[in-house]
Amino acid sequence: MNLFVYGTLRALPLLRAVGGDYFRHAPAVLPGYRVTGVHGDVVPTIFADQDNKAEGLVLFDVTPEAMARFDLFELAWDYTRQSVTVQTDDVLQEAEVYLPPQSQQSNGQEWSLAAWEDTHGVPTTDAAFEMFDRDPLPDAAGFRARWPMARSRAWAKARAEQRETPATLRSDHNRQDNHKVAQICAPGPPVGSFFAMRSFTATHQRFDGSDSGELPREVFLGVDAALVLPYDPVTDRVLLVEQIRMGPLMLGEPNPWVLEPVAGIVDAGETPEEAAHREAVEEAGLTNLTLEKINDFYPSPGASTDHFYCYLGLTALPEQGSYHGGLESENEDLRLHTIPFDRAMELAQTGEINAGPLLTMLYWLALNRDRLRA
Repeated sequence: MNLFVYGTLRALPLLRAVGGDYFRHAPAVLPGYRVTGVHGDVVPTIFADQDNKAEGLVLFDVTPEAMARFDLFELAWDYTRQSVTVQTDDVLQEAEVYLPPQSQQSNGQEWSLAAWEDTHGVPTTDAAFEMFDRDPLPDAAGFRARWPMARSRAWAKARAEQRETPATLRSDHNRQDNHKVAQICAPGPPVGSFFAMRSFTATHQRFDGSDSGELPREVFLGVDAALVLPYDPVTDRVLLVEQIRMGPLMLGEPNPWVLEPVAGIVDAGETPEEAAHREAVEEAGLTNLTLEKINDFYPSPGASTDHFYCYLGLTALPEQGSYHGGLESENEDLRLHTIPFDRAMELAQTGEINAGPLLTMLYWLALNRDRLRA
């Protein structure tokens, strides 16, 4: 069976991540169709237009196993597969094509594969590799549910690869020789739905120059998160978020309700600063924040890929002492507390505040409070 692709699957790395093999292919056109961008998305759409022709690739002799993987990638988003006739050079070829749902709206602009590859190609390919590494593969509903988190993890990986990593005290194994001194071997399939865990074998160079040997390990595949401590320098108050947390609940903590900063996942294609502003609105209704970077760090580098971007959010806080916030669509049940800074530090000292990121942010504010109030 032949398959005609006109959009992101024309990028060969993504094609191989999804299809799982190398495909004999050739440039082709689909007469009577046009490809454009989509309102509010980075993917293209295709629709009937007798005055145009859609450019793409035809993949020859796609196996049933590979076609099942392509079906999973496309049909999860309500695409349908249809038989068409495409043209390669002067030869007509029968092929299948995925057509989008009618709800997908064209933006009327030509879509550029090169522009998509520059901005979204690598993280989309990494997300596809994660999804198709699963054993067994999810069904269409499972694929659709897990894809956003896979994309967020892939974008976090892309940010990590570009991150500045100073090494004035620690060993300097940056970039050029990193693959020689630490490697991941034989990673297992990711396990989990919303979050994920992955087992693997690691090797690294020890400080005395010897080889560590194979080390079996497991790591929680986290995402980047943006954290904001809202602070009103005029009234010297901070805003804290109270919510139940599953970690303390699972551990048997007598009181699993935790005081934290505003926080949330950095979505795919979003910057940490954009996520910080969005979460401040969604969780606390704060629309007018001026962000000041506190720091960014790994909260648990021994067992998790989580990376936190922490900000102070300068704003005028509401007058009420406590109010409710969060999105019902995300099952958020939040209580927001606006309290004097000195009261927050008392809670830090007594242990009522027991979330590490909030403690870090409060102590940073203690060091910078006079400057900010001035």
